[in-house]
Amino acid sequence: MANPFPSDSYERPHWTNALLVAGVDEAGRGALAGPVVAAAVILDPTSVPSGLRDSKLLTAAARERLSREIKLHARCWHVCAIGHGRIDDVNILQATFDAMHGAIDGLSLEPSHLLIDGNRFRPYHIPHTTIISGDSLSVSIAAASILAKVFRDAFMRDLALAFPVYGFERHKGYGTVLHRTIIRQHGASDVHRRTFLKNI
Repeated sequence: MANPFPSDSYERPHWTNALLVAGVDEAGRGALAGPVVAAAVILDPTSVPSGLRDSKLLTAAARERLSREIKLHARCWHVCAIGHGRIDDVNILQATFDAMHGAIDGLSLEPSHLLIDGNRFRPYHIPHTTIISGDSLSVSIAAASILAKVFRDAFMRDLALAFPVYGFERHKGYGTVLHRTIIRQHGASDVHRRTFLKNI
């Protein structure tokens, strides 16, 4: 399986020296309901699934397929979800950092370096590099973005069964016109982020 990212990718210096590097990304940061989810992935440089890219650019079927391949071929991976209550208590940025730290903590191997999507990260005991648009520049972050997105989408489909009026299976909790209209009609559910609903 060929690495589809450039040969000077962020992983290359670490892989060249036989070091473990983990990509970390989140899903659901901007949603009005449900958890924020982060994933951490340590890829095997000799077995990188083909077609990895920013999860938002993939179809749902492609994400599902790649999620299975990542879990099969990666050295290790972990997903962590932080619920709406914690998001309201500490704000979405800190909850996102909580999810990222939880994902890293759950890895069965300790990486020597972390590649973080975005421009900010709460310090961790492992050195890190933040990368704006990292899911388009780092194959490890792309893998993490896929695992986080697939996990969260499945979680929101489960919430749709418990709260059918809100249509979570359609918009996954994001602030679409449909979702905002339903909130105005029915009020917030138990899984909505109250601090996100001030302008609904």
